[in-house]
Amino acid sequence: MDLGISGKRALVCASSKGLGRGCAEALAEAGVNLVMNARGAEALEATAAEIRSTYGVEVVTVAADIVSEEGRAKVLAAAGDVDILVTNAGGPPPGVWSDWTRDDFIKALDANMLTPIALMTALMPGMMDRGWGRVVNITSQSVKAPIPALGLSNAARTGLTGYVAGTARQVAPSGVVVNNMMPGIHATDRADQLDGGVSKAQGISVEEARKNRQGTIPARRYGTRQEFGAMCAFLCSQHAGFIIGQNILADGGATNATI
Repeated sequence: MDLGISGKRALVCASSKGLGRGCAEALAEAGVNLVMNARGAEALEATAAEIRSTYGVEVVTVAADIVSEEGRAKVLAAAGDVDILVTNAGGPPPGVWSDWTRDDFIKALDANMLTPIALMTALMPGMMDRGWGRVVNITSQSVKAPIPALGLSNAARTGLTGYVAGTARQVAPSGVVVNNMMPGIHATDRADQLDGGVSKAQGISVEEARKNRQGTIPARRYGTRQEFGAMCAFLCSQHAGFIIGQNILADGGATNATI
């Protein structure tokens, strides 16, 4: 399927690895020129070089912390006018309700709610002026069904979801389409980290921890960054213009819900 976005320009945050990288690769395959951001310069440059050689698109890299005002300003200056925005940031640490202070919640809100909002605020006016734009926010399956150990993430990402629900409908008349993707467990560094924690806590091998977690997923496996990226690219395509303010769950059926 021709996604109809060849020659467009996209900013993809936290895109040197994992789900962000999957989105960048899928957009590049569709002919989209990229502005890629991540904190680690080495991994970012390596991924960018691979994407350039594989897909032949223009790739600008900006090594910066997108959550900080300074880093965000650096990224936005390099990005200029973009047609597509994919927001992404690592989740806050796990714990229990009694662990977290006000400062912990402020950090979570900054990373997983206020930073995506700041990026949308900066970039959507230009999209509206041009009459076309796409925004995909990478959130979490915890928005649909809270994960007890991820209370900070549950709170911040749900706040972003509420913001998008109203905002998406305000900008849609100007041709700007905003949606969220809610990933479940995917085969990324984050999955390795989680499985390693279970392995240590339960005194089992990482392989056994992974097998046990996969057994809780109806698809009986972890997702791939390529699958996730393909859905992201579709939501950024010309075919997604009638999908407004939705939350797309990509979790292999792990969230047990009717709607």
